[in-house]
Amino acid sequence: MVDLSLYLVTDRSLSYGRDLEWIVLEAVKGGVTMVQLREKDCTTRDFIKLAVRLKQKLEPYRVPLIINDRADVALAADADGLHIGQSDMPYEIARRLLGYDKIIGLSVENMEQARQSNLLDVDYIGISPVFGTQTKKDIAHPFGLEGVKEVASFTNHPTVAIGGVNSSNAADIVNAGANGIAVVSAICSATSPKDAAKELIEKMKLKITI
Repeated sequence: MVDLSLYLVTDRSLSYGRDLEWIVLEAVKGGVTMVQLREKDCTTRDFIKLAVRLKQKLEPYRVPLIINDRADVALAADADGLHIGQSDMPYEIARRLLGYDKIIGLSVENMEQARQSNLLDVDYIGISPVFGTQTKKDIAHPFGLEGVKEVASFTNHPTVAIGGVNSSNAADIVNAGANGIAVVSAICSATSPKDAAKELIEKMKLKITI
């Protein structure tokens, strides 16, 4: 069972030039339970080198390293898993390549995709986006909290919600039924990634406290 409580998705463009590995490790010290390495602009060789280094640094914390989109990088770095979107490699091929000992997550962008994911043996689904976000411009219509609640009512899979997630809405998202939240700028852009992660964890502990 994967721990999706606080899922960090990396983004160098939101890190203000700071070292990505430092940001990740500080965030893990603050409570991040899973890390997705997302690299859109670096070479394949550099992507693999970074993934190998991060995996080694995350192992003592028992935090899985997930690679965004690139099955070749996940295989080359022996990462813990792969995250794919609707336009990426089909799940069946990804599973055949990685095997069943690796984690595979799938983004769903509407209710039909969420329902179709029940036919797949993925390890989790990413509900994307929950709210509007500046991180990704080409996003689908937001699910909103009611959408998260609906997906949670029928899905066979653990869920992590992403898109416009921050400390002000983290508890609401978990209350709506998500197993965890995924954040980008809320940690990558924070002055202290460690403190930002701690705050998000604390906010989620407010679940069903009235």
